Amino acid sequence: MLKEFRDFINRGNAMDLAIGVIIGAAFGAIVNSIVNDLLMPLIGIIIGGIDFTSLMLQVGSAQLMYGNLIQAIINFLIIAFVLFLIVRELNKLKKEPPAAPPAPSAEETLLTEIRDLLKRG
Repeated sequence: MLKEFRDFINRGNAMDLAIGVIIGAAFGAIVNSIVNDLLMPLIGIIIGGIDFTSLMLQVGSAQLMYGNLIQAIINFLIIAFVLFLIVRELNKLKKEPPAAPPAPSAEETLLTEIRDLLKRG
């Protein structure tokens, strides 16, 4: 069982996944900073100085922090859009070059030779 587990971990997919999760977490921190520190204050200014993190609804003693939900949705949309752009560019790089045209048939080769002989003659 230990050997199978080692083989599983050493496969490319598991390592790629681990690297992707680590990079994704770091990327998420960057996006959170962009949204929380740049975009949301600007959006708040545009719509009248509203700070989204302080938006809440008081129901009895409970506080529903819907401003945080708005920020989480914006974070998600930005991350999804950037990942879409990255995957789109990677797919462009992976496209296979067009297949070479098929070799001419014996008849086409013979006709080409005849044409070339007539041009010279």
